[in-house]
Amino acid sequence: MELREYWNVARKRGWIIVLVAIVAAVAALGVSLIIPKTYSASIQLTVEPARADWGLSQAAKEMLRNYIVTIRSHTMVQEAINRGQLDMTTDQFLADLDVSDDASNLTITIKAESHDEGVAMTMAQQLANVFVEKRRAWNEEQDKSARIYIEKVDDVRYAVLASPKWKFNTLAGGIFGAIAGGIVVFFLEWLQADIIRTPGDVEKTLGLTVLGTIPTRGEAPGAPKRRWGLPGWVEPGILLVFVIGLAIGAGLGALAVGLL
Repeated sequence: MELREYWNVARKRGWIIVLVAIVAAVAALGVSLIIPKTYSASIQLTVEPARADWGLSQAAKEMLRNYIVTIRSHTMVQEAINRGQLDMTTDQFLADLDVSDDASNLTITIKAESHDEGVAMTMAQQLANVFVEKRRAWNEEQDKSARIYIEKVDDVRYAVLASPKWKFNTLAGGIFGAIAGGIVVFFLEWLQADIIRTPGDVEKTLGLTVLGTIPTRGEAPGAPKRRWGLPGWVEPGILLVFVIGLAIGAGLGALAVGLL
């Protein structure tokens, strides 16, 4: 296709791309506003060897993974639930818990999620409290030179909205919709590639000059046609594309929220 033909297609069917993009964006926004909000609260722990010794520092780094396993244990989580008076099981707690370590600066990050902002903060705070106290008790039984201290960098101050991110979802829905609309336009052009509609199409296909056209039988100038019981000014093909565009856009908008 020549550049001019692309431009003609864009002028003729560009509304399909715009329609699907708008519907997908609106659907993504609607789903984002409907689904429950999820809040995330995090707290950071610092791991400090008792002395600036390479061997003890290496031991502390190697212990980070073990600390994560301990933090995620049902015993530790159950004690945090009891202290925070949380109405949940250890399995539910662990499903909304993420614990990670950073060996470069010897830190552990505990992150908890919940539909309730206060619950998310309590989960992270109480679990950190329990673990720090357990490590303090363990250190009391060790020689001072061999201790590895674990302390909270700071207490939990607030919880942030983890999802849904309606601005991002709306933008993603619009982009996905525009891409899908472009695919629909390409498909329609492919289906109608062999249809000759204008004298220009005849000249291009056959290489002959068109001298005139013959109206179809029963065609009255200015008389609107009625097909499928629709008003004469409504093209069934356009109506079908419009409905399909709405369905695709709505589906893509909801899918964008689900994936993101």
